[in-house]
Amino acid sequence: MQKRALIVIDIQNDYFPGGAWELHDMDVAVKNAAAILEATRHEQGLVIHIRHEFLNENPPFFAPGSEGAEIHHNVKPLGDEVVITKNAVNSFQDTNLKNVLDSNGITDVTMIGAMSHMCIDAAARAASDFGFSVTVVEDACASRDLEFGDKVVNANDVHAAYMSALSFAYANVVKTTEYLASE
Repeated sequence: MQKRALIVIDIQNDYFPGGAWELHDMDVAVKNAAAILEATRHEQGLVIHIRHEFLNENPPFFAPGSEGAEIHHNVKPLGDEVVITKNAVNSFQDTNLKNVLDSNGITDVTMIGAMSHMCIDAAARAASDFGFSVTVVEDACASRDLEFGDKVVNANDVHAAYMSALSFAYANVVKTTEYLASE
């Protein structure tokens, strides 16, 4: 029997306008994420919030104890929802995420959040490698421009490239409307 969990990854204040590491279209992503979160809560599904904190001195963003490291108010956890703090890109690395999923009999995970090219990518690949069926709701995720050598890759292209790669072998990649229609 299939049992699904929603994993909300790094939707934290520093990624929003005025934050220390602003992402492209984060306001659109959080609107979609909030709708998915509401639907999951309505169905009484398991919700797991992941939040990132850097442990190194003078982090570029997500400094422990800072307002920027707090989960954004539009997707704030409810009292009974699991919140896992991670210190690495991959949500499974050095956390109890897999144990939480396994102890709840989860077979399928849905991932939303940020950044498409880092934490979403790493968590989706790891979840697939652990044997979970993975769905990524692409318009509830966000990215940013990247630089490689002398080339700037715009955020839309970064996001599309990572969603394309995930959809090839690691995840079912859908839009919010499609995901909500299947609930």
